[in-house]
Amino acid sequence: MLFSSLIFLVIFLTVVLFGYYVVLRKWRPAQNVFLLLASLIFYAWGEPKFVVIMIGSIAFNWLMGLLVDRHREKKALARLWITLDVAGNLSVLFIFKYLMFVLQNVNSIFGASLPVPQIALPIGISFFTFQAMSYVIDVYRQDGEVQKNPLYVGLYISLFPQLIAGPIVRYQTVADEIRDRRETWADFSEGVHRFLVGFIKKVLLANTMGVIADGVFDSQTQVCAAASWLGLIAYTLQIYFDFAGYSDMGIGLGRMFGFHFLENFDYPYISTSITEFWRRWHISLGTWFRDYVYIPLGGSRVKKPRLVFNLFVVWALTGIWHGANWTFVLWGLLYFVLLTFEKLTGVTKKLSAKGWLPLKYIYTMVFVCLGWLVFRAENLSAAAAYFRNMLSVGVPMLDDTFWYYIDNYLVYLLAAGVFALPVAPYLRKKVDALPKVPRIACDSLYVVGLFVLFLVSVAHIVKGSYNPFIYFNF
Repeated sequence: MLFSSLIFLVIFLTVVLFGYYVVLRKWRPAQNVFLLLASLIFYAWGEPKFVVIMIGSIAFNWLMGLLVDRHREKKALARLWITLDVAGNLSVLFIFKYLMFVLQNVNSIFGASLPVPQIALPIGISFFTFQAMSYVIDVYRQDGEVQKNPLYVGLYISLFPQLIAGPIVRYQTVADEIRDRRETWADFSEGVHRFLVGFIKKVLLANTMGVIADGVFDSQTQVCAAASWLGLIAYTLQIYFDFAGYSDMGIGLGRMFGFHFLENFDYPYISTSITEFWRRWHISLGTWFRDYVYIPLGGSRVKKPRLVFNLFVVWALTGIWHGANWTFVLWGLLYFVLLTFEKLTGVTKKLSAKGWLPLKYIYTMVFVCLGWLVFRAENLSAAAAYFRNMLSVGVPMLDDTFWYYIDNYLVYLLAAGVFALPVAPYLRKKVDALPKVPRIACDSLYVVGLFVLFLVSVAHIVKGSYNPFIYFNF
């Protein structure tokens, strides 16, 4: 079920809000049970059989948390339980996400003829698996409390606002709110506002950018260099508004029910280094790898060879986490090379000292875009062919394809480009500085404009416009 679908907006969310705030008002245990059941129904909507995987993950990690906590004083036994927990979670992830890829490559490389089963990928398995593991690891490290009530662990892992595509939430972030949260009108209204903003980002900007990107990337004929660049820029904007829009909707929905999730994006396309980009992009995933992989390996407080090794492990795993394809592996290794280069040379700091901020920005965005090219391509050959098109090798610099997309989507391209930058907080700051009357007028105009854009977005959904979620594949 998509947040940007009519079934979610008209039926699911309406029923859940009514049940939570009207039928079960002031009855916290029943509200938690209701949210858990609603979340399982939400997950089971597309493929009911996969809810068994979700329930199994909840039961397994709840049990592992209890065993780790019970045998904490016996370090060898506690270490055994945490090892079994990580191995169990990663085994399930491997079977559903990577087994086919490994078998196909073994057959291709070694000339084997191993049978390759066709295994459907449960939606969001990478997200809820990492979230479940973080709970048990935190119990082992004594960074979070063990939870004896399986309902609480179940609600934490399956809570529908962040279930499918994050943000990845740590248990201690919401532990108190699961037991004793306080819903307020201020939180609810802010949650509605955040959901609407994310909905508009997703439907009007991400989906429209996706039409351009898919049209260029999936073209059966070679397109000109200008159209290739346009398609890559459109995909760069699409993946941002798709994922950031989903995160906004998830954070907003959580706020509507009294949960406060941490931010997942902070305008990554204003970054002036690759290091800064990854502090602003998919913050919850970067934090997860930092806390559970990079720092345990030694982090950056090690000798340079070890630092390079630590970065290699983290970024190889980051690439693999995103998907079972050599394109994702290459994408992760590209960032390993860039981040290692920045850390070992300090080049971005040197450029800052010389006042070469525009050069830093160009360098960052060129490599970010090239990374998205590899990320979006179906395979390495397709990525190489697309890159040749961008360099106008064997194709014209301009053709009708480019002008078609400019004529039909220029307004959307400009809007996406502007709102990928921190324009909204800048305007908010300016409005807050106004005297009372004009500030109220601006706020009223904003509310009307937001509602109109929401209705336009709903109209797009009603007429059956293109409406995927990129990160559902991960």
